[in-house]
Amino acid sequence: MGGFFSSIFSSLFGTREMRILILGLDGAGKTTILYRLQVGEVVTTIPTIGFNVETVTYKNLKFQVWDLGGQTSIRPYWRRYYSNTDAVIYVVDSCDRDRIGISKSELVAMLEELRKAILVVFANKQDMEQAMTPSEMAYSLGLPALKDQKWQIFKTSATKGTGLDEAMECHFCSMKLKDAYFLEGKL
Repeated sequence: MGGFFSSIFSSLFGTREMRILILGLDGAGKTTILYRLQVGEVVTTIPTIGFNVETVTYKNLKFQVWDLGGQTSIRPYWRRYYSNTDAVIYVVDSCDRDRIGISKSELVAMLEELRKAILVVFANKQDMEQAMTPSEMAYSLGLPALKDQKWQIFKTSATKGTGLDEAMECHFCSMKLKDAYFLEGKL
């Protein structure tokens, strides 16, 4: 049955490469997530100065994924990468309660310019005992108050790989729906 729907999606949409930004504060796990999605395992990373860009293929859909550094000095440059963005994966360290306010401010500023992009929040580091729940994080980030912005939050652990498949499956479906509406001229 899955193969049937996969072939229908393929014939309808081909393999259009969709642009995704992975954003979030430094140390949230963005680069680990990027390479976990691309090669299926944890690779040793260093803080991203600038960006990493990789192509990730999921169910015949190609994603051009841009992982942008999250340090204070780099965040003002995020906006230079917003053009033609289909979706944002916003990664938050679930254990970093001290910087959740900064994370919220950056998210709000980013969404002012990326209103039409799909927003997926990864509540990362859920394997840690002191992690905030996804619900607690959603309220801390102000997600329920967002107007005209669809969003989803997922419980993830980049190092363990948990939650990433579920998030990508949901994200994949959202991207297909967005593409379908775009093709019909509804966006």
